[in-house]
Amino acid sequence: MNKNSLLFLLLIMILVISCNSKENKTDYKEFVYRASNQKDTAVLTIKINDKRFYGRYEILYHQLGKDSGDVRGDIKGDTLRGDFHFISNGGSWKRVPLALLKKDKKLVLGNGVVGTYMNLPCFIQGTLNYKDPKFVFEEIKK
Repeated sequence: MNKNSLLFLLLIMILVISCNSKENKTDYKEFVYRASNQKDTAVLTIKINDKRFYGRYEILYHQLGKDSGDVRGDIKGDTLRGDFHFISNGGSWKRVPLALLKKDKKLVLGNGVVGTYMNLPCFIQGTLNYKDPKFVFEEIKK
């Protein structure tokens, strides 16, 4: 094996190892939030680090059923943006965009016009706002 082949093999190994390294799950802190709107209640259990979040989200519709599934996404400043992948009222799987604004130790659910980009749901640029939110989440102690 010549010097160039050995160097190439070493570079490939470093690349494979660095691509397969995972985030340390101990860097995440867990939070539980609850919100209500009229008779509907939502519970959000998420794990957050400096850059990402993931967890469970459940919306209980008064006497009508629930939407329950997973959330995940990125954190930029005081905004959590990602998606909610869930089973709608016990029916089929759906994926919708999710945006939460950290404000006064609460999370405000954003809303806007939903579109798709590369077959993934997202808010159309310029339509996301936090006025008149469906839910304002408050942290609850576990």
